[in-house]
Amino acid sequence: MTVIVLSGPIGAGKSSLTSILAKYLGTKPFYESVDNNPVLPLFYADPKKYAFLLQVFFLNTRFRSIKDALTDDNNVLDRSIYEDALFFQMNADIGRATKEEVDTYYELLNNMMGELKHMPKKNPDLLVHIKVSYDTMIKRIQKRGRPYEQLSYDATLEDYYKRLLRYYKPWYEKYDYSPKMEIDGDKLDFMTDDHAREVVLDQIVAKLKEMGKLPESWDKSTNIQIEEQ
Repeated sequence: MTVIVLSGPIGAGKSSLTSILAKYLGTKPFYESVDNNPVLPLFYADPKKYAFLLQVFFLNTRFRSIKDALTDDNNVLDRSIYEDALFFQMNADIGRATKEEVDTYYELLNNMMGELKHMPKKNPDLLVHIKVSYDTMIKRIQKRGRPYEQLSYDATLEDYYKRLLRYYKPWYEKYDYSPKMEIDGDKLDFMTDDHAREVVLDQIVAKLKEMGKLPESWDKSTNIQIEEQ
């Protein structure tokens, strides 16, 4: 049994890859609620007022998901609690959170991370990070069509999105909760290109085999699910 968590900026294709992986490996997908998130549109309309509330909303849902995932132990998550602080810290750095909100957020996050140490499984088994350029990010944001995410909705989103991409590199380098791997989301458009999808799946399967989370004999024609080796 294996827990895989995905990471990547807005529009990277995390939900799509989660669906692809869950079907391919026979695992359970966990999706982060975005379309049913009542705070997200409020945040885009007034980021400074709602940054803290939005992050607490996400932190709560991510905590619930990772607890369920570490209990079930055979699943893939399209975003996880390990990525949460990246977003709030960025918003805090650009003046969208007070000192009191920052202190409260990190105290809450640390308490939650402490609780995870008591779960049946302490950490995920693999992080799959989808790296994309700004151009790819914007194309995918435009394609999925959420009005409040579009540059036409707010011109300051260009700086916000570019800043977000800059925050990901040091975050990925420092991430140490599990083994990790990076997917080139620019070169490998697994969302629309069948060959690119096969390449991405082959890369992930190879990593899982290297880690001993899949038997060497496993291939896509079998119905063998991920098992603890």
